Amino acid sequence: MNPDLRELEVFRRVMELGSVTAAAAALNVSQPAVSRTLAQAEHRLGFPLFTRQRKRLIPTAEAQAMFPETLRAFAALDVVRRLAEDLRAGRAGVLTVATIPSLANAVLPEAIHRFRLLRPEASVALHTYSAHEVALLVAGHRADLGLVIGPVATEGLVVQDLRATEVVCVLPPDHPLAARPAIGPRDLADVPLICPGRHLVIGEGVARAFAEAEVPLRIGVEVPQSMMACALVRSGAGIALLDGFGLAGARASDLVSRPFRPAIPSVARLLRARLRPLPRLAQEFVQSLHGSLGVGVPVSADRRGRAQRSPLPPTAAWDGEAHAERTPRGPEGGCAIGEGRTGPAA
Repeated sequence: MNPDLRELEVFRRVMELGSVTAAAAALNVSQPAVSRTLAQAEHRLGFPLFTRQRKRLIPTAEAQAMFPETLRAFAALDVVRRLAEDLRAGRAGVLTVATIPSLANAVLPEAIHRFRLLRPEASVALHTYSAHEVALLVAGHRADLGLVIGPVATEGLVVQDLRATEVVCVLPPDHPLAARPAIGPRDLADVPLICPGRHLVIGEGVARAFAEAEVPLRIGVEVPQSMMACALVRSGAGIALLDGFGLAGARASDLVSRPFRPAIPSVARLLRARLRPLPRLAQEFVQSLHGSLGVGVPVSADRRGRAQRSPLPPTAAWDGEAHAERTPRGPEGGCAIGEGRTGPAA
């Protein structure tokens, strides 16, 4: 048999405080009551938790093994209790957002700032993963909202296009190609390229453009993060191919960008579970996200070729309630410059 919550609480107090007397005082009960509860716990478990040596309680090896897990269990219970108190008091709960890293850097900071101004008591749990993992988390109701780039084929999702950018070439301002209004595969035939892998949407688009131009694609450095790509450009390692979101997250104001032609679109998409009502917090966050879309996503360059931000409107509206379900097309997942905690960004 397993001990009940009260017996675990007594066990935790004795382990923390080192004596029955101190545990009884902390729990506001008598010493005999603590001793009886410990005896009941040991009977249920089938092994002793403490031995007595010179009037001192010495935890057994079994007690030492149980103690860390007991602490984690009570910590989790405290989180549930605090959340229940917040919900009961009409304050806020926790909004869980799963995203690919490039959107976490480029789009979400401003959105979260706006949301927190409206709901200062709210907590936002922001986690980065690959696009495929983001879709699975949202479909499995383990995240309220998801943000990805590229096609989504996971079942059970409502997918909304937020914004489209295009792939650009990122290069030093004194590079010879910086004088061109646009750059294509033939211009890059003999240039070391810094690029995402071909298994990602952007990498796949770049490979297709080079193949159609009958130019061999030679990737000098395959990178998982836009900041890393820009650092390599600064070092003189080559020219980077990034989408607007990756460029925004890298904050590469000291570099210049030129459109890559033929154009390779990169579409950011918002995901929610189709059969799960969108929580109120999530609806309010979507509004904040829409409000922030005019900030932080560079899609063009100024007259000096410096990356600038463009207030492009979202490609669709989402009120958080009724939405048409998109028909998934293409390979599952998406692409971005960045890497999630559990796999390469997509």
